[in-house]
Amino acid sequence: MPAGACALGSDEPPPRIVAKENTMPTLAIVGAGPGLGAAVARRFGREGYAIALISRAQAKLDALAAELQREGLTARGYAADVRDGAQLEVALRSAAADLGPVTALQYSPLPARAYLHPVLDLEPELALDALRFSALGLIHAARAVLPAMRAAGDGSIVLINGGTSVQARAGFSGTSVAFPAESAYGEMLHEALAPEGVRVVQLVIPGAIPKLRYTLEEVADRIWDIQAAPGEFRTMLIPLDEGRE
Repeated sequence: MPAGACALGSDEPPPRIVAKENTMPTLAIVGAGPGLGAAVARRFGREGYAIALISRAQAKLDALAAELQREGLTARGYAADVRDGAQLEVALRSAAADLGPVTALQYSPLPARAYLHPVLDLEPELALDALRFSALGLIHAARAVLPAMRAAGDGSIVLINGGTSVQARAGFSGTSVAFPAESAYGEMLHEALAPEGVRVVQLVIPGAIPKLRYTLEEVADRIWDIQAAPGEFRTMLIPLDEGRE
């Protein structure tokens, strides 16, 4: 087990982690991009958070970080592929070392179109890739950030998922397999960590945001609200039957 990590189900209390003096709270966005990720970065930035941006393309991350910095925010990019768990954990630990312990994590990588194959065309290899992308990536991310959150007795993890996390669709076979597994892990964390002051929540967005009645800024406000205080695990942005994917 890597230094500083602890088994989530261990009976031993997590080691006390002392934050750097004068550090800001840090939000890590896994799947950061110029749309919802940027809106969430700005929303948390207004609350005094430093922002760690994580996705595969370092050049795009650097450009987004520079844009946020010009607006007065503290932001930095860390390249990682969520399907490579070790790489993702390194990125999150590097962010914590640079910016301070991650006190909020948003797990929201955008699924590849390949995961939207019809169920009769779904191959085991694609299903496994989708599971690495969703459920296993979240497990790796949680293991990287939870020791500090549990030691502090505070923190939040936000899952952003589409409607197939709630209801399977034969034409979206990859996410219909992977999103429910990610949701199940998140819901178990919600139950296990609530007594410790760590909040794990999910926002389900059953459709493409540009087609919905909310702006990106309004969705970012909703994300801030659901993670800021204890509550239910799952929040639907709109009713499932109103979604247009």
